[in-house]
Amino acid sequence: MIRPMPGHYEVTAAGGERVRAFIPAPLPPVPPLSLEGPLLRSLEAASLALGRLEGANQLLEPTLFVYSYVRKEAVLSSQIEGTQSSLSDLLLFELGQVPGAPRDDAAEVSRYVAALEHGLQRLREDFPLSNRLIRELHGILLSGGLGASKDPGEFRRSQNWIGGARPGNALFVPPPHLAAADCMADLERFLHSEDDGLPTLVRAGLAHVQFETIHPFLDGNGRVGRLLIILLLCEAGLLRQPLLYLSVYFKRHRERYYDLLNGIRHTGDWEAWLAFFLQGVQETAENAAATAGRLTERFTEDRQRITAEGRRAGSALRVHEALQERPILSIPETCRRAGLAFPTVSAALRLLEGAALVQEITGFSRNRVYVYSEYLRILNEGVEAE
Repeated sequence: MIRPMPGHYEVTAAGGERVRAFIPAPLPPVPPLSLEGPLLRSLEAASLALGRLEGANQLLEPTLFVYSYVRKEAVLSSQIEGTQSSLSDLLLFELGQVPGAPRDDAAEVSRYVAALEHGLQRLREDFPLSNRLIRELHGILLSGGLGASKDPGEFRRSQNWIGGARPGNALFVPPPHLAAADCMADLERFLHSEDDGLPTLVRAGLAHVQFETIHPFLDGNGRVGRLLIILLLCEAGLLRQPLLYLSVYFKRHRERYYDLLNGIRHTGDWEAWLAFFLQGVQETAENAAATAGRLTERFTEDRQRITAEGRRAGSALRVHEALQERPILSIPETCRRAGLAFPTVSAALRLLEGAALVQEITGFSRNRVYVYSEYLRILNEGVEAE
């Protein structure tokens, strides 16, 4: 098999050293990829899994899951970069509570949520997935914390490197900043191309690698590169809602992930990467659909248990509905969402707590917070910080 030319090296200065920076060839690869045999079967399996996920969620009230699925992806994507925030920490942070993990970590994950939601809103406004939008996402992602000093929303104006204490012993040196700007312009043209015949899933897999290889920002490249996948699939209509949390797959197979990225840069082996990527899409879509099904079954069973309480069930069912939208709630927030008075909500939560459906997690006599335990347990699979 003739491999595509992955790119070329250019000697440049970085940190007072001369290093070989890699400049990737524009997409699509030349000669064209061979989407036949096992790779075609992987593409078909991934496409079918995405279709089943879309179909399942048309029947399962997807709005109930979007909030939690987006936050699951945010936590996983941020954990890859070293944050220690859990899903519970993020939900507590958004509720105005102090999380158990470092507050800065929870704030960083919250910014990922804001970036994704911003990107989706821009797409709904028919704004194209472009370098301008990519910079907007980055600006939101790095709007606070340590990232605020890393030129949020701006492509880098200096050389960066990956791994190693200095450029000379780095694992990988991306393109010089002037070349990186040209590479991003090429990537934008690829994102907008409609005449290369590439399926959207293949396009998303190629674009992710190209973005990570260019590494156009001083920080946040990994998270923006994973956001790019979701937004590409949503823009193309393969996903109507961001229900695919691919970061769980990348997190579990991170060594293989990095080996395949380097394999493309050294040998142009796009097929191996695409096989891995498509397998991840298939597994993640199947798991997301199964999770939605399990949650729906849980909600139905719990609703039946509440209904059996007779006259006390009415307000408890409304509180239960609020907890389906947000699995961790304070009493005031539950009052707002359920449209009930404080004493009524307190009584309903005591009923749910007695039925072992919710758990109070502060131990306080005031400002109490409740978690829909089984909902969060199912959602938490694969999210636990390492």
